[in-house]
Amino acid sequence: MNYPTVKPLSVTDLAGMKQRGEKISCLTAYDASFSALIDHVGIDIMLIGDSLGMTIQGHDTTLPVTVTDMVYHTRCVCNARRRAFLIADLPFMAYPTPQIAAKNAAKLMQCGGAQMVKLEGAKPGIVSFLAEQGIPVCGHLGLLPQSINQLGNYAVQGKNPIDADKIRADAHQLEQSGAALLVLECVPAKLAKEISTQLSIPVIGIGAGVDCDGQVLVLQDMLNIGITKRPRFAKDFMQQTKSIEGAINAYHQAVKQSLFPTNDHSF
Repeated sequence: MNYPTVKPLSVTDLAGMKQRGEKISCLTAYDASFSALIDHVGIDIMLIGDSLGMTIQGHDTTLPVTVTDMVYHTRCVCNARRRAFLIADLPFMAYPTPQIAAKNAAKLMQCGGAQMVKLEGAKPGIVSFLAEQGIPVCGHLGLLPQSINQLGNYAVQGKNPIDADKIRADAHQLEQSGAALLVLECVPAKLAKEISTQLSIPVIGIGAGVDCDGQVLVLQDMLNIGITKRPRFAKDFMQQTKSIEGAINAYHQAVKQSLFPTNDHSF
């Protein structure tokens, strides 16, 4: 596919989209072919997620994914990307200390081509250290797949007032520490709306209701080609089209027009 050369989106572009009230579309990507297609459709962000542990490698969790895996797949996606902003996950145990986090983040950016790294949980010290080194950071609160052995199952987070207050406070702390973006996963739509309204940085939801500043889904889930059961918050966009490109475009338009997620895909 030969597409015109365009300037990749930046952190400031995403911030401007929030300020204008324009919804941000995001999908996971793991290889060059899908990267080119997703980028051509106009998706704003491609997330090279450690979800590749399940979608690509066939594991039961994200835990076996290594930094080397993430660098490889990030580079594959970067090689075919023209416009979309690229975020890469720091995988399990890749950020136990600020120094180790910075070293691995540098690999994802220097060798992989990522523009931002994402890490799970309330880790303001690490976020602050990375931001001081000039590394853009995306936080991730709510359901934390890397903590599955502590959580016990993939359940909605923040349903009771104490847990909701903790997620809300953590979100503010991450922003104050220098995070430029935040992902909220599997939290009640009302809580996600409050956090999205209160924060100045863009908030991307996955199973977090329609009022977040943007939405992200795992590519395989929205194409209904995953090897595991599709989560409730994911919609099969292949049902309404005859092509993968059409499905990706339908998702993109649904996000932009605040038509996805519906109540059926929210908590």
